[in-house]
Amino acid sequence: MNYDAIIIGKGPAGIQAAIYLVRAGNSVLVIGKDRGALEKAEKVENFFGFPEAVSGAEIVDRGIAQAERLGASILTDEAVGVSYSGDGYTVTATRGEYTAPAVLIATGKSRAGLKVPGFEGLKGNGISFCAVCDGFFFRNKAVALIGSGEYAARELHELQAFTRDITVFTNGEPAVPGRFPEGIRVVEDKIARFTGDGRLTGIETASGETVDVSGCFVALGTAGAADFAAKIGIETRGQDIAVDGELKTGLPGLWAAGDCTGGYLQIAKAVADGAHAAKSINAYLKGLSGREAV
Repeated sequence: MNYDAIIIGKGPAGIQAAIYLVRAGNSVLVIGKDRGALEKAEKVENFFGFPEAVSGAEIVDRGIAQAERLGASILTDEAVGVSYSGDGYTVTATRGEYTAPAVLIATGKSRAGLKVPGFEGLKGNGISFCAVCDGFFFRNKAVALIGSGEYAARELHELQAFTRDITVFTNGEPAVPGRFPEGIRVVEDKIARFTGDGRLTGIETASGETVDVSGCFVALGTAGAADFAAKIGIETRGQDIAVDGELKTGLPGLWAAGDCTGGYLQIAKAVADGAHAAKSINAYLKGLSGREAV
């Protein structure tokens, strides 16, 4: 289904952008699996307009209700990929594909990494975060995939174009029946250590087993901003998406806003980013259609 704009992430930045865009007459789809970092915020006391402490979940839910009332389509689903062609973007979620000439990435920022011995030292030396980007370098070699969700299943599909020798590590999470195809070994033990002297050679589990691998692809949780950036080839600064003063990335029709761009990780900043990005997106869309921007 085609929209004027697709927003990935239904936190404060994404929802604020949706509100501005639909009020300017654009069709908008917001895709998000959950409330993001605010899901676990029990009390928020420093956001404008709430004289009493309020939960992060309530703030997000109120914003979503407002966006829906104004005409935005809110889809509770997990976005797992973004692709670009000269005509615009295709956003792939677990239950379908959606197209638009403009996309805003507002996925927030992961607050946790994989705290396992050897992980930090071997990132970029056998440990990768993008099957599409780096799978080619491991053609017909033994590789590992770390993850247990829909994002991991999507990355597995990408990896199978390069090798069939794949072991999935869920790192202690139970494997969902049917999520990974038959013939793929799934290890549910916790990961104890990554081994290798300057280059990844294996993964050791808590039970003492060592699986020899040449590469490892990390697909924990849901796809984040850095994952989308890596797949589509836009610039990052560490785990943050690089944007200009209008929150544009290096690709036409692609913006990023909120925590995923770094800086002050606060609701107020995310809301401001969403409004600022929406103004730029609206001008871009009106330029495509020849209408006057508002």
